[in-house]
Amino acid sequence: MAFLGAFFLYPVIQLLWLSVIGPDRAFSLQHYAKLFSTPLYVQLLLSTFKVSFWTTVICLVAAYPVAYVLAAIPDRWRLSLLLWVLMPFWTSFLVRTFAWIVLLGRNGAINDILQRVGVIERPLELLFNFGSVMVGMSHALMPLAVVTMLSVMQNIDSNLMRAASTLGARRGQAFWRVYFPLSLPGIAASGLLIFITALGFFITPALLGGRREMMIAQEIIFQLEEQLNWGFAGAIAVMLLLATAVVFWLFDRVLGVSTLSGAAADEAREGRSAGLFGKVVDRIGTCIIAALGAACAAAGALYDRIVPSHSARRRRSLGQLALWSAAIAIVVFLALPTFFVIPVSFSKTQYIAWPPNGFTLHWYEEFWDSPVWRAAMLRSVGVGVMTAVLAMLIGVPAAFVLARRRLAARTLIMSFILSPLIFPHIIVGVALFYLYSRVGLVGTSLGLVLGHTIFAIPYVVVTVMAVLRHYDNRLDQAAASLGANRFRTLVWITLPLIRAGMVASFLFAFVKSFDELAVSLFIAGGLTTTLPKKMWSDAILQVSPTLTAVSSATLVFVTVAILAAELLSRRARRP
Repeated sequence: MAFLGAFFLYPVIQLLWLSVIGPDRAFSLQHYAKLFSTPLYVQLLLSTFKVSFWTTVICLVAAYPVAYVLAAIPDRWRLSLLLWVLMPFWTSFLVRTFAWIVLLGRNGAINDILQRVGVIERPLELLFNFGSVMVGMSHALMPLAVVTMLSVMQNIDSNLMRAASTLGARRGQAFWRVYFPLSLPGIAASGLLIFITALGFFITPALLGGRREMMIAQEIIFQLEEQLNWGFAGAIAVMLLLATAVVFWLFDRVLGVSTLSGAAADEAREGRSAGLFGKVVDRIGTCIIAALGAACAAAGALYDRIVPSHSARRRRSLGQLALWSAAIAIVVFLALPTFFVIPVSFSKTQYIAWPPNGFTLHWYEEFWDSPVWRAAMLRSVGVGVMTAVLAMLIGVPAAFVLARRRLAARTLIMSFILSPLIFPHIIVGVALFYLYSRVGLVGTSLGLVLGHTIFAIPYVVVTVMAVLRHYDNRLDQAAASLGANRFRTLVWITLPLIRAGMVASFLFAFVKSFDELAVSLFIAGGLTTTLPKKMWSDAILQVSPTLTAVSSATLVFVTVAILAAELLSRRARRP
């Protein structure tokens, strides 16, 4: 908490204070007067909400069948399928965005396929519009929805659905009246994380969208880099922060913040009243679910009348086939596009086009021979390793305290530790730049490590807490009864048994740092930058095949790291 207070809370408060300071260093609201008197900024906020809302809706609808299937299949299949689902999550945002440029461009794969089969005569304008932004942002954030829903669905007793069937409920009715309400905390937590994360997005809208799909984070960057207007950028950041706070408050009133760590909704709201707002939402939700259940029952009865020859087993098989087809289609949507970058990186053409023309290693040679690219790659790896180490040193003990101690303010502490997950990264990057400029940390690797650790700690805490939740504490008690002190028990019993979770936590922290752009954009410095910032700078000027070579190298590097971690995790789980 001290670390987050010094490098997260204090810089953000400083930035927000700048928004109420005038040119004469006196208290002033002139920045807010300008903000709300100019329709442009209100329209930017509305556009940001629109993009975030539809991204959330698409992610929730598409991710639910995938999470449902993953929760129902055996563990050995779940782990393999989950690896493909998480492929976009582990891959750089910039790599994913370049993949969609390859797919959606005028000379991209989709236009090429449609022209070859005779569906269209000329290329479609699939880029730089609202649709391309939705595709890119949904692809980027959907794995987060799957993982969050899965953590809740795995704790739902499958016997409850069978019990509903024995009491006369059809399968669809049992789903809506029993399973869906129990999975609702996962849906709500997913929606919150996706919506708030999308509010601070700027990479995908900037590269795939047009001027009409500008996000408010892009305006903050413009005010700082082009106008050097700290006060007004702070006012815009406050407006974005207030919007985030309102959404988070509504979520907490309905379900409780503890659902973000996998707790049930009833447990999260235990000890406090839901209030009038929560009761109204509960009643409306109950009515909607009841109506959906009744509609499914009516549709099933109508189907039986129309096709009486179909047995119940055959109907169930058709339903499972449809569910699996939808889930597999979404997994393909998540995993396949990234790999389209690799063939283009070997093309001889001077621009990105599909299909690739010829074969050459020129773009890889250009990447490796460039001292700027090489230095950026090495710096990103070094900063990522140091960030992961620091996040583990801070986050693992914090997870032990939260998981094993009874704390009076546990929910408050947990909320504060998880707050970087739901806080727009662009605001933190701007705030850290203002703080670092006064203490000489701009452009230093130490400044990058401290900034990246802010966002890595929540991943470590949540992952280790999830492992400890299923840890058998009797093993520690047995070691103590045999004479081992707490330190020996920790080193020889506890840590080896949770090694898989520790490896996953380290990898989460490393990849989060390796892909971090918002902080690096402001504090990485101009001489020795990080790989994401270098890729961003070149993409803004011109998307060249060199970027596809860098993206392919990054993809292979991260994939090898994930596969190695998965292999170590499976070996650690063997008896």
